[in-house]
Amino acid sequence: MTAPLAVSLGDPAGIAPEVIAESWVRRREMALPPFFVVGGAAVLRAAAATRGIDLPVASISAASEAASVFGSALPVLGGEDCAPAFGEPTIEGAALALHSLTKATALALSGEAGGVVTGPIAKSKLAAVGFTQPGQTEFLADACGLPHEAAVMMLAGPSLRTVPLTVHEALAAVPGLVTRDLIESKARIVARALARDFGLPSARIAITGLNPHAGEDGRMGTEDRDVIVPAIAALQAEGLAVTGPHPADALFAAHAREGYDVALCMYHDQALIPIKTLDFDQGVNVTLGLPIVRTSPDHGTAFAIAGKGMASAGAMIAAIRMAGECAARRAA
Repeated sequence: MTAPLAVSLGDPAGIAPEVIAESWVRRREMALPPFFVVGGAAVLRAAAATRGIDLPVASISAASEAASVFGSALPVLGGEDCAPAFGEPTIEGAALALHSLTKATALALSGEAGGVVTGPIAKSKLAAVGFTQPGQTEFLADACGLPHEAAVMMLAGPSLRTVPLTVHEALAAVPGLVTRDLIESKARIVARALARDFGLPSARIAITGLNPHAGEDGRMGTEDRDVIVPAIAALQAEGLAVTGPHPADALFAAHAREGYDVALCMYHDQALIPIKTLDFDQGVNVTLGLPIVRTSPDHGTAFAIAGKGMASAGAMIAAIRMAGECAARRAA
């Protein structure tokens, strides 16, 4: 039996508290593994109330207590809290979010939690309370003592998995960042992680081109021919099931998706547009390459609809389920 999952609260002013609460309410229906939240009991109760949920909360002093109370109440570890203020992020809320993320990560690293599921945060407010990383993926890498490039973002849904080679970079900078070393190192991390955490020992990796029509042999840009093709050849020589470069405009059609397990894409929108189009309400952000399991719903804080009972809990439910499945495979 794996340890319960640690869920970080995310920004208390966003939708994370309410979708966490609904995830617990639907725990049996969705066959979710035991989880607990770090801090924010009052925020969780108030968020649940906006959805008409009278949320039972059980205060726990150790992660090991979560499973025994999970059936009757949402376990919350620690008394840290703040005043509910949905849609209005505050410094107090950012401090709670950072504490929750830090503690949840530490519990996963110690093995007391089977993995960590992170609620979405508002980076601008977190910067004011000492958060220095570009995002939670980089925070996790630092916590694990790894370079940022070792933590690879994968977006996963029922229809598709994608990995952006470059993430939060200006489009004009992308061609200079696409290198053989980066393609090869990320493909290796993806292959190892899909074998370990997703039960795919010979994962089929489709690598996109950078330019339209994958460059058409240099007529629409030379990066595909001179950088991506040699990287694919090197990976194939290592025995990885890698194909490409594939023109991105055709790779995400239903019949094309049957031919691969994950698409390694050259830049942010090339990876995120198809996953959000196909699986917006069930998309999960998974961090590959870490010694711990980490997932997150593939959406933001959504301050505009927080506390209005409008947010779908589908992605949070999917993130909790996926973290439990990955943790179980690691423990097997």
